[in-house]
Amino acid sequence: MNFPILSTGAALPRTCVSNDDLVARGVETNDAWIVSRTGIRQRYICEKDESTFTLARDAAVQALERAGIAAADVGVIVVATCTPDLSFPSVAALVQGAIGAPTTCAALDVNGACSGFIMALATAKGLLAQGMGKHALVIGAETFSRVVDWNDRGTCVLFGDGAGAVVMGCTDDGVKGLTGDAAPQGLLAVELGMDGTQAGCLKSSGGVSSTQTAGVVVMQGREVFKQAVRQMGQVPPVLAQAGLALGDVDWLVPHQANVRILEAARDALGVAADKLVVTVDKHANTSAASIPLALDAAVTDGRIARGDIVLMQAFGAGLSWGSAVVRW
Repeated sequence: MNFPILSTGAALPRTCVSNDDLVARGVETNDAWIVSRTGIRQRYICEKDESTFTLARDAAVQALERAGIAAADVGVIVVATCTPDLSFPSVAALVQGAIGAPTTCAALDVNGACSGFIMALATAKGLLAQGMGKHALVIGAETFSRVVDWNDRGTCVLFGDGAGAVVMGCTDDGVKGLTGDAAPQGLLAVELGMDGTQAGCLKSSGGVSSTQTAGVVVMQGREVFKQAVRQMGQVPPVLAQAGLALGDVDWLVPHQANVRILEAARDALGVAADKLVVTVDKHANTSAASIPLALDAAVTDGRIARGDIVLMQAFGAGLSWGSAVVRW
C-alpha cells in the first residue's frame, strides 16, 4: 500500500509585516538584529476577519483543486494546530463543514506545536490504512500572532501566521524509478519522539483549565536552540526504515524556526546548501504550518519533482520531534 502526496496548497494572511513595520508598531528592535539572529525579514499576520480556520480552509481548497480531487472524495481531514479558533469543536470540523466533505469523514486536530505536521501525516496515514477512504487532507495551520507577547521582543519577532496543506492518497500502485522498477511512492516512513521532562523550555503561559486563557509564548531560547540543533542534526532513523541513506535525499525540508538552527543542523548532517529548502525569511516561524508552507514553495517553483526523495524534519514544544521521508 502506497500513500502518495498528490498536491500541495498554501494560504497566507493578506497583511505582510516587515521587520521595519514591527519597529514602527513599537517593538524595540531593528531589522539588522532580527536578520542576523534569525534570518527573518518579514512575516504575515492575520486581520480580524482571518483565522486559523480560514487559512486552513483556503489551503485545503487549493490543494484539492491542484490534485483534481473533489471534497466528496476526502475520507480523512487532520489539522495540525495549537492555535485553534475555538477550544471545541476542532478546526478540522470547521474545514469539513466548509468544504463539504462527507459526514463519514474522519476529522480531527493534532496539537504537536512545531512538530504537528509530521504527527498529522502519521495520523492520516494510519487512518487511510484502516480503510477510512482513499484521500486525506493533511493541514498545518497557525495564527501565532495571537499568542505572542508583543512586548517581548525576544519572541514576538519570531512568529507569523499561515497554513499549508497536502492531499495524500492511498493506492496499491507504485511509481517507476529510474531503473524501470516499480518503487513505493509517497510517505515511506515516519518517526516521532517526545521528551516531556523538557516541557518547560517552550510552552504557553496559560490554558483553558488553568487560566481560562490561551496564554502567550514562553521560551528558553538558548536551550531550545541547543536541543533543536542536537535533534535535527542527527541522521534520522526514518531513512533506514525506508531503506534509504542520507545521500539518497534530494531535498531537506525542515521546520522553519530560525535560519541559524537550519544551517547548524544542515552542517551537522553534511547536507549540501542547495538541498535545503528555506522559507523562514519570508514566513517567519509558523509552527505546524512551516513545513507544508515550505513544501508548497519548493513544489510550485519546480525544485521538488516527481521521484525526488524529500526528508522533512521538525522540532518543537513538548519537547517533541519528528521526521518523515517521502518519494514525491
